Amino acid sequence: MRVVLEDGEMLGILSRDEALEAARNRGLDLVEVAPAAKPPVCKVMDYGKFSYLQAKKQKEAKKNQKQVIIKEVKFRPKIEEHDYNFKLKHAQRFLEDGAKVKATIMYRGREMAHTELGRDILDKVVADMEGLCTVESPPKLEGRNMSMMLAPVKNK
Repeated sequence: MRVVLEDGEMLGILSRDEALEAARNRGLDLVEVAPAAKPPVCKVMDYGKFSYLQAKKQKEAKKNQKQVIIKEVKFRPKIEEHDYNFKLKHAQRFLEDGAKVKATIMYRGREMAHTELGRDILDKVVADMEGLCTVESPPKLEGRNMSMMLAPVKNK
């Protein structure tokens, strides 16, 4: 294995026992930093410090991740105009805040015979929010619900 000291100085290619002996003589640990390399790279360093720095890197990476928020707006096939507009305003506000919106039509009983009514409502939602969102997944029927996913427009 290739052995490197804590300050970056190269010790060379040593056997496992020689590398462990070199680490013990310095009062430090032998840490494998690149196991995929040929030969594997090990560093003579304090393992506690190494694990602390690794945890710190992971925490920083997790902090920089962006979480995707999905909000759902539910409609019915026979929704009245005022209720439709009220829910549409909520969906618009969610999209402006940067969240994705799942628009769902819920069917009950014999309404399943007229799934085209729900598709018309979802098409109307897309038409009314033109320029504010993009259709991420088109309307599809899943059991007694028809839903589609809307994503906010990125160029703002």
